[in-house]
Amino acid sequence: MRQTSEYKELEEKTKNWTKDDEATVANEFMQLFVEFGQMKEMDPEDEQVQLQVRKLQDYITDHFYTCSDKILCGLGRMYAGGGELTENIDDVGGVGTAEFASKAIDIFYMSGR
Repeated sequence: MRQTSEYKELEEKTKNWTKDDEATVANEFMQLFVEFGQMKEMDPEDEQVQLQVRKLQDYITDHFYTCSDKILCGLGRMYAGGGELTENIDDVGGVGTAEFASKAIDIFYMSGR
């Protein structure tokens, strides 16, 4: 993985982060899933939900690495793939949030927004 442009970009963007910076970004990132959790009774195709997917993608690009639609799609599958990542998302957004976000990301990806 170290050879990818995304990994190099991540290293560059995060090299001067303090522990406070890391905590702030982690909290802001998880807040995006709190917001997904508040939407999970909506249709994942709803414009508001799709805007939340774009917000997630933009956040990843701004703070970590360029998050292409293809990368976002892969992340979405990981979010709902079970294990610690799914549990962490569901802990902040409520049970089913990871699966809901994953579905919304798939729709975003397939629609080519």
